[in-house]
Order: sequence, then C-alpha cells, then structure tokens
Amino acid sequence: MSKGNTFENDLLKLIFNGDTIANIADDAGTSPLTNLFVSLHTADPGEAGTQDTSECAYTNYARVSVARTSGGWTVSGNSVSPAANIDFADGTTGDSETATHFAVGVASTGATKILYSGALSPTISIADGVTPRITTSSTITED
Repeated sequence: MSKGNTFENDLLKLIFNGDTIANIADDAGTSPLTNLFVSLHTADPGEAGTQDTSECAYTNYARVSVARTSGGWTVSGNSVSPAANIDFADGTTGDSETATHFAVGVASTGATKILYSGALSPTISIADGVTPRITTSSTITED
C-alpha cells in the first residue's frame, strides 16, 4: 500500500504545520499542540519505543521545542525539514555519549509518543563544548 504524493505532503503539513486537510482533518481541536519536541537518542528507539527510550542523558540535555508552524518546519515535496537549525545544550566536562538517532514527539519530557524517528548521519559525539545540532538539511520523508 502507498499514499498519494499530494496526501503525503498534506499529512506532513497537518502534523508539522497544523494545516487542515480539507474534508479529512482539522487542527482546530480544543487544545491542539503548538510545539513539537525533538529528542536525541543513543540507539534506535524503535517503532514500539517512547520518546525516552534510549534518550540522551548528558548534563544539561533537554528536548528542543520547535513551533508547529511553517516558521518551525518546512514541508515540500512530501518531505519536512527544520526551518532553522535545532541546537541542543552543549556537553560539559565529563560528558561522553554518542547520539545516533533523533525523534519528534509531543512533550518536553516523559515516555511520550514518537511521531517520527530516524538515524542521524553523521552521528553526534557529545563532549565538553560540543553543540549537538540537527541542521535544516535534515529531512523526514513520507513515502
């Protein structure tokens, strides 16, 4: 089974920008999400995982909030990318872990649902003074 290209793009716009899909989905619920939360992981959280599965735990680490709008995410041609680099807190002395995966979820903390996850290439070696960054050239593709 496959989705049509137009619907793939519409689905990404609904999830990442809060745009309505005419006659199918409306984001005007009682309290729709205004932000999505990006996390870093030391291993693949998997389809059954939550956003805290294998989540990085270095000093000062926190998920990064990204606006659920076209100002936060760029959707085009059934792919989505951050509209600006997503920078995480710097590592500090004694921090040493490698972020191999990322996830996009629905809350700033906790075992919450993952909307999308994937491998980071290249991986990010977190250490003193290193700013983990997901760049605007990073993409999630719906296909």
